Amino acid sequence: MAPSKVLSGARVVLPTGVVDGGRVIVDGTRIAGSTADDTPATDLSGHWLVPGFVDLHNHGGGGASFTSGTVEEVLRGVHTHRLHGTTTVVASTVTGDMDGLAQRAGLLSELAEQGDIAGIHFEGPFISPCRKGAHSEELLRDPDPAEVRKLIDAARGRARMVTLATELPGGLDSVRLLAEHGVIAAIGHTDATYEQTVEAIDAGATVATHLFNAMPPLGHRTPGPIAALLEDERITVELINDGTHLHPAALQLAFHHAGAGRVAFITDAMDAAGFGDGRYLLGPLEVEVSEGVARLVEGGSIAGSTLTLDRAFQRAVTIDRLPVEDVVAALSANPAKLLGAYDRVGSLEPGKDADLVVLDAEFALKGVMRKGEWVVDPQLG
Repeated sequence: MAPSKVLSGARVVLPTGVVDGGRVIVDGTRIAGSTADDTPATDLSGHWLVPGFVDLHNHGGGGASFTSGTVEEVLRGVHTHRLHGTTTVVASTVTGDMDGLAQRAGLLSELAEQGDIAGIHFEGPFISPCRKGAHSEELLRDPDPAEVRKLIDAARGRARMVTLATELPGGLDSVRLLAEHGVIAAIGHTDATYEQTVEAIDAGATVATHLFNAMPPLGHRTPGPIAALLEDERITVELINDGTHLHPAALQLAFHHAGAGRVAFITDAMDAAGFGDGRYLLGPLEVEVSEGVARLVEGGSIAGSTLTLDRAFQRAVTIDRLPVEDVVAALSANPAKLLGAYDRVGSLEPGKDADLVVLDAEFALKGVMRKGEWVVDPQLG
């Protein structure tokens, strides 16, 4: 077992607020309540210490796809995001044929069982062709509960979320099925009306997949799904804070209307995250990444992002001017609670995994620890 570590002097963000000159004690893989007085300390004065980030919605990184990559490639993508502070990641798939998705679920569930990922998110194929975004239209299908069940079963208890257009035939029954099996039903890539969205929430949906994106815009006579998702206390809204997917005013509207307890910042990252511009495949579709923005070669739709959560954090605090505690909730506590993992991750409390991130005074990432081991050593003495 690794020796105890003491991290001292930082501004530590705890569930109860910010502690200046705080101390976090790491014993092996966990955060401890106390340690021997002679344990050497790492001085983090002038830095922030926050919980490791939890990403609910991530398709890959480091040149690797969670939808089509080998085990080694998926692990490379996971490691790429760890280097940017994401210590807990849910692997998201994109639309494909049912047999292929079931096979992919088998591979990803093994990685979840090993603790490399926190589970599987199926984004598609049960989504609206009207709001397909970067999904292959010919592979889309209505959310037949029997087919939804097939994917859940293939994931061997590791399915965490399914995004679906709940207005499609079978949508509400599929939401009920997911809720019965403890899987998050997320409303997204939807053309639903306000009233249809309310029905889906009443049936058990609890997440809005990348709010604003791939759904009808907010209207004053036809408010559509956005108003229903923002107003309901049962819904957590995903937001992609990369400066491309959302205008800052839209982010502010969502964040302040939903409140800090109902926002989860996500990456929706694809292969190019942490890797660079170029041509990539997202499922069967070709994507061009230029200046960090991913778009379909055919049609030009935004195709996921190249975002990492450390950049989302820095942008939220320095550009959007959100309180640090609220940003920490959106990046760590709220998604951990959704996953049912808040007893292990999502905050800096004794007994939890020693997953944490060191940021400098300008909120740039300097260090990452996962389960007590430095992934990125801050090298601060």
